[in-house]
Amino acid sequence: MRNPERPGTGDRLWRARRRHDRIDAVLGQRGRYWLLRFFRNGRLLLSRRHETEALARAEAGARLKELQRAGWNTHW
Repeated sequence: MRNPERPGTGDRLWRARRRHDRIDAVLGQRGRYWLLRFFRNGRLLLSRRHETEALARAEAGARLKELQRAGWNTHW
């Protein structure tokens, strides 16, 4: 895993695209917490801290489904 202390680093879980915009979900570990961050066009949009990796991944999956309902497409 890359250094999650630096913005924009960590493991990208997914990328969603619509027109010329993209949203990335990035998961990293900071201390005992899992940090789930969402970037829109490379800029931090939202950051959430979770107790477990499973909770962070579940939130990322739920947010991806919301985006897909709104017309976003997945793209790696």
